[in-house]
Amino acid sequence: MTVADKQPLIEVKNLKEYFNINTGWFRTKPLKAVDDVSFTIEKGETLGLVGESGCGKTTVGRTLLHLYKPTGGEIFYDGKPVKTRSEIKEYRKKATMVFQDPYSSLNPRMTVSDIIGEPLDVHKLCSSKAERRDRILELMSYVGLNSEHASRYAHEFSGGQRQRIGIARSLAVNPDFIVCDEPVSALDVSIQAQVINMFDELQEKLGLTYLFIAHDLLVVRHISDRIAVMYLGKMVELAPAAEIYDNPLHPYSQSLLSAVPIPDPKIARANQRIALTGDIPSPLNAPSGCPFRTRCKYATEKCAEATPEFKEVSTGHFVACHRVDEINA
Repeated sequence: MTVADKQPLIEVKNLKEYFNINTGWFRTKPLKAVDDVSFTIEKGETLGLVGESGCGKTTVGRTLLHLYKPTGGEIFYDGKPVKTRSEIKEYRKKATMVFQDPYSSLNPRMTVSDIIGEPLDVHKLCSSKAERRDRILELMSYVGLNSEHASRYAHEFSGGQRQRIGIARSLAVNPDFIVCDEPVSALDVSIQAQVINMFDELQEKLGLTYLFIAHDLLVVRHISDRIAVMYLGKMVELAPAAEIYDNPLHPYSQSLLSAVPIPDPKIARANQRIALTGDIPSPLNAPSGCPFRTRCKYATEKCAEATPEFKEVSTGHFVACHRVDEINA
């Protein structure tokens, strides 16, 4: 089945997440962590979300699950809005999260069994202790943990094993959708490959849908069907994974992809690195118009005056750039 044949599982319209920052003398100023972001995720699809540190990737994931209350915009799950407390409670039975840090995301005072079983207890999904125990052992087997690990504590495990515990916990409520917030960035490279392959296997086995947030563009390419690029709280490009790697259209995406290491030395030498000048602006004092204009060699007066529309330039390929046609002519 192609992506075009599927129904959207997650739909996000004009999502905004602003944090009021104290600037002194009882004054506050909004920090626009996520500003007017829209996208959909199809059933069974993996949408990769990339961008440099501080661009708002994690905030998108957390706001999507209502861990942060959205400042504005709408979130739809399977065609239904997620707004009221009862809607959010039902939504959290179908949408969960794997956190970035496997060291701080697990309670050191709880056994592995209790960590994985906590969502079962919260949502009252097991009618007996025996059913709960069997479900926990089943979840542990999904992620490659032995039954003897159930009575141990998190500090007794390596980083890769701890992340497996976190993944098992996210699967406890039998979700359809999982936000993966840089789940391999804190792990050794050899362990990263194992965890990425496990995500692939779980998706195939359980029919999962992912929002996969990451820094590593090679990891994102391996696991994603489509990739979205964020910069300073805004989405600047969205396209199928192969399309965005072979034909990036936004100047920021082009720079980002030129930095990806290539294992072939001949190709690597021929590859032209597109270096950006200047520092990343603060989201507290974001530039007017296009957020990328202060570091873009193609910027004109129009870029400072108006925010570019996030529009479809070819089938399934969206870009937010005033000069996209001229740059890529």
